Amino acid sequence: MGDVLFSVINYARYVQVDADIALEKTNTKFAKRFTAMEALALSKGYTVDELTLTQLDELWNITKKDIPT
Repeated sequence: MGDVLFSVINYARYVQVDADIALEKTNTKFAKRFTAMEALALSKGYTVDELTLTQLDELWNITKKDIPT
């Protein structure tokens, strides 16, 4: 996995993408989506800990539509 990450970072440099900024934006987007997914689960009377992977995927896909890239 480390080699894959190293390769991706080198490619980012090659195409002149700042890997630090890209990672920060990705983390921010993930946090917003996950928070929204938790809220959606709570609105349905569940916590994310209680849901199956299939249910989590469904909520994640709904959230992705609401909070696009």
